[in-house]
Amino acid sequence: MSTDAIVLLRDDHKAIRKLFRDFKNAGPTAHATKGKLVDKIIEKLTVHTYLENECMYPQVRKLLPDLSDDILESYEEHHVADVLVMELLGMSPDDERFTAKATVLIENVDHHIDEEEGEWFPKVRERLGRKELQEIGEQMIELRKKAPTSPAQPSALKKTVDAVIS
Repeated sequence: MSTDAIVLLRDDHKAIRKLFRDFKNAGPTAHATKGKLVDKIIEKLTVHTYLENECMYPQVRKLLPDLSDDILESYEEHHVADVLVMELLGMSPDDERFTAKATVLIENVDHHIDEEEGEWFPKVRERLGRKELQEIGEQMIELRKKAPTSPAQPSALKKTVDAVIS
């Protein structure tokens, strides 16, 4: 298994996008299936954004301060996703707006992933050495062991509350 931070984040992106495809392909009346898929999406996004917010972004910002604007935009994109996640958590899968809200979450996260993989990751890879990316990746692997899997867990709650009241 690679310890390269970008490889680890790309692997997360692949898993998240597979859940997105499954949701889109579930069909208009598959409420229970969509509900379970949204639960899995929320779990994966909670872990993933925790790793980015707590490890990847701060490390890159420290090492490559000229990328601060990109990182700040990513934090804001996470904020939008957090708000949608909190709203989805309070909804039933058969709510008439559930699929629409989940679709907006998917579209926002897809855009975020496209920007990271197409613009941000190449800049980071070009300017950080393999050793630095592996060190960040090793930190992420350790952090994943204690990462929250739900926005309601204490380690995710502050970020969640900030998303709702900001």
